[in-house]
Amino acid sequence: MDIGILSLILIAVLFGFLFSGLWVGFALMAVGFVAMELASSAPAGLVFARRVWGAMNSWDLTALPMFIWMGELLFRSRISSDMFSGLAPFTRRLPGRLLHVNVFGCALFAAVSGSSAATTATVGKMSLPELQRRGYDPRMAIGTLAGSGTFGFLIPPSIIMIVYGAATEQSIARLFLAGILPGVTLAVMFSSYVMLWAWMNKDRMPEPEPKPTWGERFEALTLLLPTVVLIVTVIGSIYGGFASPTEAAVVGVFGALAISFFSGGLSRESFVTSLKGSAITSCMIALILAGASFLTVAMGYTGIPRTLAAWIGEQGFSQFALLAVLLVFFIILGCFIDGISMVVLTTSVILPMVLAAGIDPIWFGVFLVLVVEMSQITPPVGFNLFVIQSITGRGIFEIALYALPFFLILVLATALLAAFPEIALWLPSTMMNN
Repeated sequence: MDIGILSLILIAVLFGFLFSGLWVGFALMAVGFVAMELASSAPAGLVFARRVWGAMNSWDLTALPMFIWMGELLFRSRISSDMFSGLAPFTRRLPGRLLHVNVFGCALFAAVSGSSAATTATVGKMSLPELQRRGYDPRMAIGTLAGSGTFGFLIPPSIIMIVYGAATEQSIARLFLAGILPGVTLAVMFSSYVMLWAWMNKDRMPEPEPKPTWGERFEALTLLLPTVVLIVTVIGSIYGGFASPTEAAVVGVFGALAISFFSGGLSRESFVTSLKGSAITSCMIALILAGASFLTVAMGYTGIPRTLAAWIGEQGFSQFALLAVLLVFFIILGCFIDGISMVVLTTSVILPMVLAAGIDPIWFGVFLVLVVEMSQITPPVGFNLFVIQSITGRGIFEIALYALPFFLILVLATALLAAFPEIALWLPSTMMNN
């Protein structure tokens, strides 16, 4: 069968299943079976069984439920109120003042969570009521939270980086390292925009609060200390060579249990709820990964990835041209599909094209995560928008409008990453090669 016709049939089948409401994992498996039946005489059932078992029988994947559970535990602790109280004294003198709490608070929680939705919900449930009570512009308060909540996907330990690493067989430790500098850069860009906005809109800012005393600052540091210690322990144990990402995830769970217990947020009910929540999320991701793994093999039988990669090579596209096309493609796709599904759905076809263009797969993982972050704040299925809607009661499109400046900053960040790839590659090449 002609490759072009086969591609159109598989795309139609995929979107037909997705729009019918079938779970993403099952939809990917179904498309894989259709591809095998149309393009190969190999036994689809046997290939499916072997591939799914091989994909799930991965030691690296055991880090996934551990990091998810760590985020669930911290979500139910007092960490959000402690972070707000701890960061507030250090942001009062900055232009934009407490609006920076959303940016810095999300960056801190992302470093112990790995989930964009958990980051947004944890920081937002404390910061938005406080910012509203103190008279801050609600549009800017919501916008900073929506944009900064996406840090959960970029700043390690990132759940979506684990998914990408498992789907593409890349080093998770290298991916974690590659996400650090882009994450810091993005936080600085968001914070700079907040300062610029505050400077240009002084009439929309509340009256300045009293300058914090040294005693208040010291007390604030003690509130931030548990979070900082957990970050250093989890991330430091990986790059210090003391633990693998999976072992570090277990250490993080014990740290999260300790923080939840001593902060008074850990009860039998919250413990069981966090365990159930992490199990549900982990099973959902595992099902998607299983379907994507089988689809990857099925696509190999069809020859579509090889044909696309060869076509890209023949066209002579520059790396920047290819990335620009992929950026637009992923932004459109992100309006309709959640981030994790988008990653596992596209890697089997996109990665051969990327490798054929000479693009580093670790760098591309960071690029892809940045684009997935955009999908978190684009309607109609941007998950961060739903989280903020549950907190504020405002409409999805209204929240998306408030988040638009941060969406544009994310686009700018991808351009910077493409222009200066060492932003992502310097740390992995320095630390992992020594």
